[in-house]
Amino acid sequence: MPDANVGREKVLRYLEENNIQKIDLAVLYGIPKQDIGNYLEGKLVDTPKAKQLLVKIIADFKIR
Repeated sequence: MPDANVGREKVLRYLEENNIQKIDLAVLYGIPKQDIGNYLEGKLVDTPKAKQLLVKIIADFKIR
């Protein structure tokens, strides 16, 4: 699988530029806040679940 860090960084940049908090994503996607934090901070970014979530966020928000 490809490296998820590029996508993770783009998502973080998008969140910052649009004043979206990680807790907002957690509520939107029904995922515990701690998991969202771990995925976006890079602690669990190489897990299949983290990669699926990153792809979903990128697609939903049309992050390019």
